Amino acid sequence: MKLVKRAVAALGMVTLGMAPALAQKAYGPGVTDTEIKFGNTMPYSGPASSLGTVGKIMGAYFDMINEKGGINGRKLNMISLDDGFAPPKTVEAAKRLVESDQVAFVYGTMGTAPSSAIAKYLNGAKVPHVFLISSAAKWNDPKNMPWSIALPWAPNYPTEAGIDVRYALAKNPGARFAVLYQNDDAGKEYLRGVREALGADADKKIALASSFEVVDPTVDSQIVSLAATKADVFLIYSVTPRACAQAIRKAWEVGWRPLRFISSGCNNVETIFKPAGLDASKGLLTLASLKPLDLNTTDAGLRGYIDFMKARVPGVDVNYSSGLYAYMSAGALVELLKQCGDNLTRENIMKQAANLKGVSLPLLMPGITLNTTPDDYSPIKDGYMMEFDGEKFVKISELLKAK
Repeated sequence: MKLVKRAVAALGMVTLGMAPALAQKAYGPGVTDTEIKFGNTMPYSGPASSLGTVGKIMGAYFDMINEKGGINGRKLNMISLDDGFAPPKTVEAAKRLVESDQVAFVYGTMGTAPSSAIAKYLNGAKVPHVFLISSAAKWNDPKNMPWSIALPWAPNYPTEAGIDVRYALAKNPGARFAVLYQNDDAGKEYLRGVREALGADADKKIALASSFEVVDPTVDSQIVSLAATKADVFLIYSVTPRACAQAIRKAWEVGWRPLRFISSGCNNVETIFKPAGLDASKGLLTLASLKPLDLNTTDAGLRGYIDFMKARVPGVDVNYSSGLYAYMSAGALVELLKQCGDNLTRENIMKQAANLKGVSLPLLMPGITLNTTPDDYSPIKDGYMMEFDGEKFVKISELLKAK
């Protein structure tokens, strides 16, 4: 009998001893000891299909992580669906990912409009919507959208616009502005940022603001109208390479030579400036938080990216305009999931996304890290003004911050 009691007591001690270890692991849907399953939507077809390559690069990055053992022994399984950059299709895809595929979270949905279409659904279902791809300021709203957090490639659109305007006014206090913007929530936010930076003088300082649709075959007519104002400053907001290249080229062809700013989403030499013409692109200014691509660089972070692209996605040009962002975003998700440890409930994934502290990534420019709090969902707030010298981008400012 004593022997039995001792055995039972010993078993109890072992069980108690195991309890803390077992308690450390907490899983939500889509997570096991060997896998973290999450969802994604991308425009693999449609008018913005060039942006679908972002999803391919992200997938290749996660394959690389899996080959190295995954995260705490768990392989990353990203289910990426085509939404054609059409919000109704994004809604269908998100519901399939959550309700049928039972993903842990939704990650990296492409674009402001598609992400907006699913935000209410995901927040209502309490499914983390992490690092969605948009620089819109609307995503910094933890009170009303506590389950949605964006990862921009630069400060949000109103902040970027404000920095551009203040920089231009420092050069020419009497400048008049012409604005080309994409006719969606993001483009309207950029225009709002311009108006806010100009304050009471906005109506007289903005010579003309002209919009375009993503599906428009050309923006030539808008550029002709903007050029006719003879404005001193030309602000170009778009996330579609075609529109950016056309705007640069047409303004040059009609002989309009204002101080020009191009949005951070279009600051790529190979896919935008070369098609527009290097001479036409020389002197363009842009705000950047990511290091500009330089194939001859000795920077370790950029060299790692270049080697990755050549080895992992050989069918994609290393100069692809959104490649740097895709690589940075995938790396940010890996850091977030590491921070979660073995608590991979949906609640903790979102809690950790809202508590990033000085997360350093190899493609962020010096002095820029990812930071969030439960009251501030804006991970990137700073950037540098860059100028295209006809061959590459050159940093021409100190670190610039929002006012």
